[in-house]
Amino acid sequence: MPGVTKVTSGDDLEWFRRFDQDLQLADAIDQRHDAAMTVGFARYGAGESNPWTVSYDEALVVTRGRFSVESGGTVTTAVVGEVIYLRAGTELVYRADEESEVVYVSYPHWLAATGSSPHSDRLAEFQPAAS
Repeated sequence: MPGVTKVTSGDDLEWFRRFDQDLQLADAIDQRHDAAMTVGFARYGAGESNPWTVSYDEALVVTRGRFSVESGGTVTTAVVGEVIYLRAGTELVYRADEESEVVYVSYPHWLAATGSSPHSDRLAEFQPAAS
């Protein structure tokens, strides 16, 4: 991987869908690229949500729509250009208040961290999206 890399959600990425929801995500840069963190894209249809426990630190940058994270009874909402930061160990619900796209940045790699966590069974919720 070169020292400078540019990616977009329109690139040829491997997208995964959660169940039959209008909710997809794709890692754009991760350990396959010898990177220290994961950078990817998540697309949520209006009203879609998913509960999760982050086993990694994560920053969510909203690039389209209005996106919220609920944790401990508190809802944090961000719009385009705003960032929500999540600490490892946080139980939460991701929610799109309207059709949204977010860039996620996680450290360490979210997939590996989740796979070695007590929440590893949650990974089965995501399957390759139909092309």
